[in-house]
Amino acid sequence: MKAVTVSLKEEYGIFGGKLDCLSLDDTFPREGVEWKRPMVIVVPGGAYAHVSPREGEGIAARFLAQGFHVAVLTYSVVGEGAKYPDQLIELGCAVDYVKKHAKELYVDPEEVFVIGFSAGGHLTANLAVEYASVSQKAGFPVDSKPTAVALGYPVITNKTSYGGTHTNLLTGYSDEKKAELLKTLNLDESATDATAPTFIWTTATDNLVPAVNSLRFATALAEKGVTYELHIYPEGQHGLSTGDYEVSPACPDRRIGNWVAECVAFFRRFTKEKF
Repeated sequence: MKAVTVSLKEEYGIFGGKLDCLSLDDTFPREGVEWKRPMVIVVPGGAYAHVSPREGEGIAARFLAQGFHVAVLTYSVVGEGAKYPDQLIELGCAVDYVKKHAKELYVDPEEVFVIGFSAGGHLTANLAVEYASVSQKAGFPVDSKPTAVALGYPVITNKTSYGGTHTNLLTGYSDEKKAELLKTLNLDESATDATAPTFIWTTATDNLVPAVNSLRFATALAEKGVTYELHIYPEGQHGLSTGDYEVSPACPDRRIGNWVAECVAFFRRFTKEKF
């Protein structure tokens, strides 16, 4: 097993960001075949004000157990002076780093997935929509296209969600500029047919980010012909993370934890190795 911590600020000269990678080595080689595994980059939530530990390592552990390499992104937040597009650039550079260092991380560079929660789901969906523009925003070439993404109870639009997420992301911008940027950052309005394939899950009784966020994004993807999968569990508060009792003892429905297996199955649609 190989553990690597990467300062994206030092590696790319950007605002900030840290990537903690954990890779299984080539544990199960086939004769004459060099087996590379897919990578899942985990993006915790926290309203762009902090990075939630509950939505980092626990999620990564679940996907590691399913045979994926994993990484957790600690991105910059508003209290550190970050604002859009700093976090998008950091996530784009995280994807780029994994692809550029695929050989030493034992990763197939064509199989880099991203999964985000709440505000991290907004950031992940933002990448799914805007990956082609990250190089321009960063000022240097970045291969930030994910193979597919997953969103857990994601913030999608400021029209039907916790307002602090977009407020924190756009701190320091004028009202006029905020209105302009929201045309892109209300992600159901900016999705295109080039948006990355997307798995989405949430609960119908989310008390902070209503399920309509997920419905609006799924509807936008359907209208654009993008591959997607949507699960809405009937009951559960915001921030259930893995959805099992170990991480979320208040989880009202054991079925919610099934989202991990469903997401794994969705990601495996895009992998060469059917592990």
